[in-house]
Amino acid sequence: MSHFVLVVVIIAIALVFDYINGFHDAANSIATVVSTRVLTPGVAVLWAAFFNFVAAFALGTGVAATIGSGFVQVRLVTPWVVLAGLLGAIVWDLLTWYWALPTSSSHALIGGYAGAAIAKAGLTGLVAGKWGITVLFIVLSPLIGMALAYLLMVGVYWVFQRFTPAQMDRHFRRYQLVSAGLFSCAHGTNDAQKTMGIITAVLVAGGIQKDFHVPSWVIAASSVSIGLGTMSGGWRIVRTMGTRLTRLRPRSGFCAETGAAISILFATWLGLPVSSTHAIAGAIAGVGSIQRTRAVRWQLAGGIVMAWVLTIPAAALVSAFVYWAIRAFVPGA
Repeated sequence: MSHFVLVVVIIAIALVFDYINGFHDAANSIATVVSTRVLTPGVAVLWAAFFNFVAAFALGTGVAATIGSGFVQVRLVTPWVVLAGLLGAIVWDLLTWYWALPTSSSHALIGGYAGAAIAKAGLTGLVAGKWGITVLFIVLSPLIGMALAYLLMVGVYWVFQRFTPAQMDRHFRRYQLVSAGLFSCAHGTNDAQKTMGIITAVLVAGGIQKDFHVPSWVIAASSVSIGLGTMSGGWRIVRTMGTRLTRLRPRSGFCAETGAAISILFATWLGLPVSSTHAIAGAIAGVGSIQRTRAVRWQLAGGIVMAWVLTIPAAALVSAFVYWAIRAFVPGA
């Protein structure tokens, strides 16, 4: 296989990952609006996919730069390292989708990329870069989403105190269309940038371009892929997020989506790859706990958190094995 063909194949696999990211994380974008019956599942995925696509062009490429150069030594990266990282992330995403666990495609990609780099060069393959703050946001992102959603619910009950719950929900059935679109925008701009970073990294590693900048065609291809993936849906995870974690109404769905969207947009502004899954799960728990803490199935939430903790090391381990297998057949990979 020629060097150029290898780069093309890896780009194609990266776009497949982006597609899987879309259907794996579609639940994050549509679980609340489907579970509250504001939109049917089919309309909801089209709504989310549209905003996924639009948002990819909206907030720059800071997250892409972090993914491409903020975690591993760029000088050590070869196309084979990128390939192993992608395959590890894809395997972990498919496994957690099969288990109906709403884990983070973002952290699977980070873990896979790091695992392949470590397999090639040991811990010297990593850079301090954004590791500390990214790991910190594994905790902060759901907490910020939870706090914001809780405060929004308090504000909603105060503003609409003269309304009955049924009257409130009639209003919020319309408002939730806005909040679902906002959350899909946040998801699209942060998540699609991760694939942009990986594709740009392989372009640099393959000698196609000299420095790290994200070409327009990469932005377009990544946004289309994640949008198509979202349109495919992720119904197994929708049930976990939208009905099993807590019971949602249009008013609580609006607050959960808005709180999670603000959390993700804040991290995107900082150039950090965060998990839309973490943010929306925390926000859903926040709106559920305002009524009573027992309204949230904390045992299920604990299982989700455990999957979050395992994602980076598990994806890294899978990618390391993939890289070692590649090197066994491709000396110098």
